[in-house]
Amino acid sequence: MQAIVSDIHSNMEAFAAVLRDIKERGVRDVICLGDVIGYGPNPKECVDAASSFPLVLLGNHEEAVLHEVQARGFNRKASSAVRWTAAQFDMLSDAERKANALRWDFLGSLKLEYESNGVLLVHGSPVAPTREYIYPSDARNPVKLNRIYEKTQHVCFVGHTHVPGVWTEDMRYYSPEELGLQFRIDSRKAIFNVGSVGQPRDLDNRACYVLFDGEVVQWVRVPYDFEATAKKIYAIPELDNWLGDRLREGK
Repeated sequence: MQAIVSDIHSNMEAFAAVLRDIKERGVRDVICLGDVIGYGPNPKECVDAASSFPLVLLGNHEEAVLHEVQARGFNRKASSAVRWTAAQFDMLSDAERKANALRWDFLGSLKLEYESNGVLLVHGSPVAPTREYIYPSDARNPVKLNRIYEKTQHVCFVGHTHVPGVWTEDMRYYSPEELGLQFRIDSRKAIFNVGSVGQPRDLDNRACYVLFDGEVVQWVRVPYDFEATAKKIYAIPELDNWLGDRLREGK
């Protein structure tokens, strides 16, 4: 059994709650599809926690922090958060210098994608791992989905939109709730969005991740103290207050 998480976005309260839930279920193998950082108030703590995972992929926020020029496509709120996040890894006290060097090394080591036994893992899309979004409405866009399926041997897990669900090869999209939070793998190609740990956007303010045993994908919703995260965001001038407000509504 594996736990697959994504889009933690420097939200340590949500991340800690998810890690506790995973541990209580007896699951030891945790992989992350990227965007450990960005938007939230605890980038260093989240990087430190994720750095022990056997696999963490590059998200667009890691890419932006590593190569600031890439942040030009971000909106004002996201760009400001990228600059503030990058600055947290540049503090120069003796104690922080060593820790931040390890954090930069970790960020620089992240891969764009990983594939094994017909299962492909990327942050956004197999076509453009840190750039392309796959939306629920793309079930009505067979040209786009067929491009993605061409690069998918059987099953693909993504994050990036912060909206969990599954797209099947017959051009259908299902939300987790429509499926009773579970989907059994069959012969069809399928793309699974695992949802977001730290910034849900499907109007459910609980953290979301999936469990996968090779046959069944199960979405898990975990409540956490989003008010604590919001208060931290409000205390940081470089982070827009809206980034805290949205956590309450899951959008």
